[in-house]
Amino acid sequence: MDKKENVQHIEGISCSVRNCMYHDGESYCTTDKICVGPCHASSSTDTICATFKPKKF
Repeated sequence: MDKKENVQHIEGISCSVRNCMYHDGESYCTTDKICVGPCHASSSTDTICATFKPKKF
């Protein structure tokens, strides 16, 4: 069994940020939980994933 098969993703959450360490290489987030903000957002373009960590290459 390869490493990718052992990785769990958050059901219902898709992600396209391939340079995040939690991105599974397909379209999923593999962290335990996510934090989205800021609290003063008025549209989806105002939000960010505060869980993002750059992938080390």
